[in-house]
Amino acid sequence: MDKYQEQGQLLEPYLESIVSPLMHIIRTKTIELGVASGEILQVIKPICIIIYSLVTVCGYKAVIKFFPHQVSDLELAVSLLDKCHNTNSVSSLRQESTGEMEAKCVILLWLSILVLVPFDISTIDTSIANDTNLGELEPAPLVLRIIGFSKDYLSNAGPMRAIAGLLLSRLLTRPDMPKAFMSFVEWTHEVLSSVTDDVINHFRLLGAVEALASIFKAGSRKLLLDVIPMVWKDTSVLIKSSAATRSPLLRKYLVKLTQRIGLTCLPHRSPSWRYVGRANSLGGSISLPASRKTDKCSHGPNVDSSNSEESLDYMQDEDMDVPDIVEEIIEKLLSGLRDTDTVVRWSAAKGIGRITSRLTSALSEEVLSSILELFSPGEGDGSWHGGCLALAELARRGLLLPTSLPKVVPVVVKALHYDIRRGPHSVGSHVRDAAAYVCWAFGRAYYHADMRTILEQLAPHLLTVACYDREVNCRRAAAAAFQENVGRQGNYPHGIDIVNTADYFSLSSRVNSYLQVAVCIAQYEGYLYPFVDELLYNKICHWDKGLRELAAEALSALVKYDPEYFANSVVEILIPCTLSSDLCMRHGATLAAGELVLALHQCGYVLSSDKQKHVAGVVPAIEKARLYRGKGGEIMRSAVSRFIECISLSHLSLSEKIKRSLLDTLNENVRHPNSQIQNAAVNALKHFVEAYLVAADTGGTGDITSKYLQMLTDPNVAIRRGSAVALGVLPYEFLVNRWRDVLLKLCSASAIEDNPEDRDAEARVHAVKGLISVCETLTQARKDSNIHSWEDDMSVFLLIKNEVMMSLVKALDDYSVDNRGDVGSWVREAAMDGLERCIYILCKRDSIGSTRRSDGNESVLELPTCDMIKNNQMDSLFDVNLASILVGGICKQAVEKMDKLREAAAKVLQRILYNKTIYVPYIPYREKLEKVVPNDADLKWGVPTFSYPRFVKLLQFDCYSRSVLSGLVISTGGLQDSLRKASISALLEFLEAVEPEDLNEKRSRESMLSADIIGVLQQYKRCDRVIVPTLKTIEILFSKKIFLNMEAYTPIFCAGVLDSLAVELKGSKDFSKLYAGISILGYIASVSESINSKAFSRLLTFLGHRYPKIRKASAEQVYLVLLQNGNLVSEDGTEKALEIISETCWEGDIEVAKHQRLELYNMAGLEAGLLHKTNNDGVSNKDGRKKTPATDENASYSSLVGSTGF
Repeated sequence: MDKYQEQGQLLEPYLESIVSPLMHIIRTKTIELGVASGEILQVIKPICIIIYSLVTVCGYKAVIKFFPHQVSDLELAVSLLDKCHNTNSVSSLRQESTGEMEAKCVILLWLSILVLVPFDISTIDTSIANDTNLGELEPAPLVLRIIGFSKDYLSNAGPMRAIAGLLLSRLLTRPDMPKAFMSFVEWTHEVLSSVTDDVINHFRLLGAVEALASIFKAGSRKLLLDVIPMVWKDTSVLIKSSAATRSPLLRKYLVKLTQRIGLTCLPHRSPSWRYVGRANSLGGSISLPASRKTDKCSHGPNVDSSNSEESLDYMQDEDMDVPDIVEEIIEKLLSGLRDTDTVVRWSAAKGIGRITSRLTSALSEEVLSSILELFSPGEGDGSWHGGCLALAELARRGLLLPTSLPKVVPVVVKALHYDIRRGPHSVGSHVRDAAAYVCWAFGRAYYHADMRTILEQLAPHLLTVACYDREVNCRRAAAAAFQENVGRQGNYPHGIDIVNTADYFSLSSRVNSYLQVAVCIAQYEGYLYPFVDELLYNKICHWDKGLRELAAEALSALVKYDPEYFANSVVEILIPCTLSSDLCMRHGATLAAGELVLALHQCGYVLSSDKQKHVAGVVPAIEKARLYRGKGGEIMRSAVSRFIECISLSHLSLSEKIKRSLLDTLNENVRHPNSQIQNAAVNALKHFVEAYLVAADTGGTGDITSKYLQMLTDPNVAIRRGSAVALGVLPYEFLVNRWRDVLLKLCSASAIEDNPEDRDAEARVHAVKGLISVCETLTQARKDSNIHSWEDDMSVFLLIKNEVMMSLVKALDDYSVDNRGDVGSWVREAAMDGLERCIYILCKRDSIGSTRRSDGNESVLELPTCDMIKNNQMDSLFDVNLASILVGGICKQAVEKMDKLREAAAKVLQRILYNKTIYVPYIPYREKLEKVVPNDADLKWGVPTFSYPRFVKLLQFDCYSRSVLSGLVISTGGLQDSLRKASISALLEFLEAVEPEDLNEKRSRESMLSADIIGVLQQYKRCDRVIVPTLKTIEILFSKKIFLNMEAYTPIFCAGVLDSLAVELKGSKDFSKLYAGISILGYIASVSESINSKAFSRLLTFLGHRYPKIRKASAEQVYLVLLQNGNLVSEDGTEKALEIISETCWEGDIEVAKHQRLELYNMAGLEAGLLHKTNNDGVSNKDGRKKTPATDENASYSSLVGSTGF
């Protein structure tokens, strides 16, 4: 039922068919089993859970209509409640309810219907059928039981409290309950006057006040007037108490009780001065004849009526005597509008509306004046919000006359734009939302004749809020208010078009609201200038940085409607604001000025020379005012960079001095450590150089290039980052003279730095990206110009092939880590993108060269034959060798542990294989690759269970297998469980995916894999990042009986593994590595080949290892080996060896362990000299001398592995 929570009315037609049978079961089962039965609660609890869920969705009023209400059910329900009330509750650890609370709620609701029986309850109560001692109007025992239960539930924190209040209000307001009523009021007097800080007493206080509010709602005026003085005295004292200050819920109930006391004091009447409202339904108002519509349009009291009785009523209204208590009550309600909590203000607003409807015209004007005082500047946001809610209530009830609208509308307009800055944020969204609600209420309450001029005032403000408010709820509320007014007030210019544009969904995105919806609405008359004013005075100086940037874009999007106005007025306003003392204002003004200049240029509007000088002087003025310093300096730097980018795109005329000044500014920003400032500066530099330096003077271009080349080797990492990207955006004219130096310097910058302290992943990422951009700039410009010779042109492409691509391949091996994790992955991702683009550069060049050589007869996109490959490979820049290296490197990334990189690698491979513009030739096993990577954009390459089974198929191709395996072992031997399971499963399926009878194929795959594993162990010697997971992979494969039955290949593989283990385990402190190595030695020692004795002797060596845990793990392996392979020790010695292993405490004294190891060595028939020779395999030298390769580019990764075991 929960899914109907917001649309409960959808269930209401079916409630009777759901509720009636369920309640019938409860009633009949209770009669059948009897209340005393222990089973009855087990029967009704599940049913009550269903009924209560309907109550929460549809409301109790809709549900209780279908409860049974025979007179005989009253005692039954009381007995059932007694049973529930006295049963100890059973706590449940389950999330779902046990049904006790729901049963109590449903029975209380059932009683609230049953106590309305039209007979004296004393005649129904069977317990007093023969009792003649009951006095007149004395409450019957049945009533006392109900009141007793209800008082208990008033102290409850759950939903029973509210339902018990409802039950008491219906029971105690019966005509035959005066004594019970007075008794209960006295009880509430005791509760309200004895306030303590006890939690239980607090809930009882809430229940008592809520019950009184329900009683004052349901009771007759005659009954309640007598108790008002006492109740009001308690209420007024409680409102001022500390308990009310602490509890918003208590204040809400007190406000509700206050307004109902006021309503009881005033006689019920429909005031004749009230505005005669619209028909309740829209259809009813539309169907009214025109003559009746005219009659109903009134601007005040019903002066059109000639009825003398109505005139008499009107005079009596004016003479009505209002009790003094009502003035106090109205005062309390007005103070309730200022409350800090919305629920209290909302209740107070409704109370103001209800009480005003019973006052005279003059008094209602006083109430309105008091409400309007809440909108003074000194009041807080709560007062403005409460005032808006009160105005909406008055309008909805026809108590706000059209004659009062001129003084109300300006207040509502102010509330629509209410936004007060509070430190780093602002408050006021709830006020703007409530102001939109007021406008919505106006649309529903008044006729078009009264609202015509009002709507003309409100419409621009409503649409301004609908388009430009920061909060989505305010945008939607304003749009709904405008829609309501357009729909109900008749023919409003362009109303339907605007409503269709600014709908609920289009306003959900702030960017769409600013840049699409607002621009569309601004084309209609009357909206452009209010929109501009809102952006200019409220939004470009907003506290939210993102909103200021968006407002600048939005302002530029409106330029096309009136360029003259923007150039003459708006720009003139903005330029002085760029030097404002307020950071938000100067930042927004700088951004907006730049965007406006660009938009004016795009509209074809040319600024006058004076205005161009003013705009050109903005940046020097900002620098002169030293606005880059202190708070907000970084924000201003990025804004100034964007400003320079805009004026460069606009080709604004600048003096040489200003050009140099702007270039210096950009150079400073390029060196800045903040990446956002760097990116903004680089984007600006690209357009600034093209606009002002290329065309003006090419003589000084070399200085800029040299400067950035020099910055590439700066010790400051921020300068290295910025210069690499800056070189990437320089145009061809700046690169042509020193292209070789630029490419080689960027290649060296993309490699891992020799000094660990200088290493910076972001600098290498920027170097890789800059390198690709320079390559594309050089090759594209050379293709477009015919002034260079063929040989000079080829030298660029040869350098790209031999240096650039090899640097990118090396970048694919960047596995650097720092405290942020695998930062090398950023470099690898950029390198993959770079390799793809370089492949296209070379292949495009090859296609152009082959076209020239073949007289243009053959199609460039034609698939090459074998003869063509043999004839053309020598002349091609892109050949089979290069293709296999690049595709292998990309495939390696496609099987490693990061989902993001696997997906990126697979997509790069997909684009290379299926590029429609440039055909990439010479890819080995292309058809097989196309099966592995099909041309489908929707494949989930980041999902391990999808990608690994595909890419492991490449292990059968010798040109890819080594690369793929070196990446795959990172996953199979890694720490991530889901990744390890998926990759191992895929690898085992690959090895088993042959026909059962085709054992040769299976052995062939195993032997290829074994050779590749040995190759990986040798290639990555002493590189723990690869070696540790590789050893774990070998251990897993051995456990699956892989490699142990390859006949002649098994001893060769085992020998290779042993040789690698001798190097890797020597002096190692890595436990995961040692554990994996010991386990592998155990597997090799268990095979029946001659190599087992060598593995066994190595395993025995670890029994004297310096780490106790390693000695223990070695002993366990030796024990298992001796059980499986008895040939290693003589038959007589096996049992003794097993006894030594099992009885020795290997985690104890190392000297004892060494002595026992020597004994085992002798039993195995091994020479003692061999022990000393191999001793260094497991124990490092005493002086700890251990050389680490100085050229290990992954030293930082190894150190992380050493400390974490990952």
